[in-house]
Amino acid sequence: MLDGATGTELQKRGMPAGVCPEQWCRDNPDVLKSVHAEYVAAGADVIYTATFGANRLKLDQHGITDVAGVNRSLAELAKESAGKKVLVAGDIGPTGSFVEPFGPLAFEEAVSVFKEQVRGLVEARVDLFVIETMIDIQEARAALIAVREVSKAFTMVTMTFEKDGRTLNGTDPVTALITLQSLGADAVGCNCSAGPAQMLEIIKRMRPFAAVPLIAKPNAGMPVLKKGKTVFDMQAAEFGAFAKKFVRSGVGMLGGCCGTTPEHIRVLRRKLSGAAPVPPCRGSLSALSSARAHVILEGVRPLITVGECINPTGKKALQEDLRQGRVTLARSLAQQQVEHGAVVLDVNAGVPGIDEAKTMRKLIAALSLAVNVPLVIDSSTIEVVDAALRLYPGRALINSISAEKAKLERLLPLAARYGAMFIILPLNDREVPETFLERKKVIARIVKAGQRYGYRKSDMVVDGLVMSVSAHPRAALETMKTIRWASQVLGVNTICGLSNVSFGMPERALMNDTLRALLRKNGLSMVIENPLRKKTRPNRYAADVLRAKDKDALRYLAFCRGLQQKPSQPAAAVKKEMVLSPAEKVRRSILDGNREDIAAVIETALHAGIAPEPLVHDIMIPAMSEVGDLFDKKEYFLPQLIASAETMKIAFGRLEPLLRSDSAPKIRERVVILATVQGDIHDIGKNIVALMLRNHGFSVVDLGKDVAAAAILDEIKKHIRPVVGLSALMTTTMVNMKQVIAAAQQEKLSCRFMVGGAVVTRSYAHSLGAEYAADSVEAVRVAQWLSD
Repeated sequence: MLDGATGTELQKRGMPAGVCPEQWCRDNPDVLKSVHAEYVAAGADVIYTATFGANRLKLDQHGITDVAGVNRSLAELAKESAGKKVLVAGDIGPTGSFVEPFGPLAFEEAVSVFKEQVRGLVEARVDLFVIETMIDIQEARAALIAVREVSKAFTMVTMTFEKDGRTLNGTDPVTALITLQSLGADAVGCNCSAGPAQMLEIIKRMRPFAAVPLIAKPNAGMPVLKKGKTVFDMQAAEFGAFAKKFVRSGVGMLGGCCGTTPEHIRVLRRKLSGAAPVPPCRGSLSALSSARAHVILEGVRPLITVGECINPTGKKALQEDLRQGRVTLARSLAQQQVEHGAVVLDVNAGVPGIDEAKTMRKLIAALSLAVNVPLVIDSSTIEVVDAALRLYPGRALINSISAEKAKLERLLPLAARYGAMFIILPLNDREVPETFLERKKVIARIVKAGQRYGYRKSDMVVDGLVMSVSAHPRAALETMKTIRWASQVLGVNTICGLSNVSFGMPERALMNDTLRALLRKNGLSMVIENPLRKKTRPNRYAADVLRAKDKDALRYLAFCRGLQQKPSQPAAAVKKEMVLSPAEKVRRSILDGNREDIAAVIETALHAGIAPEPLVHDIMIPAMSEVGDLFDKKEYFLPQLIASAETMKIAFGRLEPLLRSDSAPKIRERVVILATVQGDIHDIGKNIVALMLRNHGFSVVDLGKDVAAAAILDEIKKHIRPVVGLSALMTTTMVNMKQVIAAAQQEKLSCRFMVGGAVVTRSYAHSLGAEYAADSVEAVRVAQWLSD
């Protein structure tokens, strides 16, 4: 049993809005201890330290620099209240910034920020850790890595999901679970954002795939405004009625979030008296994940295609792109492969003479935005694999780990540290085993070594290792035996690349596709191939060669002599990319969020004779509108939206000096004043709204965060009928929106209001006489309507 809300309890006891909660608790230790003590008395087995925002980035906003000291002192207060039977969880919340590759906060800096907090909590001897209220899976990863690199303590991680069942950054519950439990979280779940009914559905989605205990900390319903104050209206009895439903759904750790009180926890405890937790459904899960999607590698399923095109070997155009530090072609190849059926993408950055680790990180960052599918990290250099796994915002597949001594000794612990799955390549230090029996021994050795690091067979994928039948006539047959044994006897997933088998043979596609079909019959799970190439039907002549039934391939060669060669599809795909018109390249760059190339693309469009005005109004703004539509359809999520908006900003920055003042769009004369209301220091959403509005031609006056009503009114008076956008993230500060709007009405100021923020609802907005914007895309549309 976990505790309930701390923030709302502190506010009841006198903590004012706008202060630093952590410092206020240090200044009023008896108040904090009374909250902890009431949860202990209510039956909580675990209480959270009051350190939710005690990281460097948030404390800096209040001029506080002693991060470790703040965390240590607050944790000590919790320990004093807990006694000997109740555990204390060191609480780690978000930094308030999105983390690389989805935001400006560098990943290693995020890890460093969280480590400072963890060290302070460790000094106070907390019993366990909780990383909570995360909306960015990459930030959750950074925090979890920070804990794991400082402490071995039990660590819980809970994400916050929106009404559509995804985090603000687009991560669904199962994807989050796969990523976090593989990275080493000891328990995973969700908190905040919803009442118990909605959270119950999220838990039900997680349970079939959970190898760790599940956590639920729902709000006491949703906030409502009563007598000028924001309250949560779900009483303890109604809240407690969900207790047994949560346990039956697999929750092993249950508590409350916003609006819950010691009474809510007391009722939960009473309802669950004598109840036993339901253990996780499984011990492990064979699955891969990206930031926004996952692939389950269990049960009856179609053959999974792993796209092989992002490999510079033999591809001069891709090699040159990577040498120049660009990922434009790789991004395009990724998108094309996914469009043609790739479910996973292999990524290789091996170009002689470049910094492979740096290039791989750049590819990981770009592809994590460009496509939703999981990635395979393909490198023979251990340092490159390390760099990629650390940054990758999901559970990756390593290609590959062999029985070579260096690989076993260094790659296996590296894979285990980040929870990656890995491909077993049946090679050793001496040779490439040619027969199935030799490969079987090597595979068994790697499996045994992996199990010493906690790996199970479900975490491994065996490569059939096919060689050329032109040089090794029995090569394909030995691969079929390897795949069949690995699948049916060893009980693991299997994978194989196809292109090696046909080296030196005519009609290579025919032979590759025939091998594909034969391996599938023998239990192949995944195939590494070029999805852009048109598939052919399996051929009996090719099958005879592959099964070693056509000596010297004489019948196959005779058959091939009558066939015509066809141009390769990849070349056509690249050619298609090269002949896009300048205007279409601008549009494509904005849709893709291609910040690195947009400046050059704009220059090309200008040199092609496209005037700045039509470039902005006929190409760029419609492209951003298209991005907004994709966001509405949930095909794009916040990371892609931000990337596209920033790309648009760069493009407009280049064109703005060229736009004639007399032809500037009238929309640019429309002013929007933005502010996060007094007492609230959250501004991520507001900043995104500002960026989007500027990209649509609005003149934006951003007053910042924690803005007093008087300052907002003063700014309104400087403009003619502006739109005013007010933001609030906390239930305690959303009431200040009403004060601003009421004051403007009293002074009869000519302006229109729109409001938004995580706790704000459409009905609440209308009760204030304001329009509601759920996100930055809707904010642009509302601002356009209010300005007409």
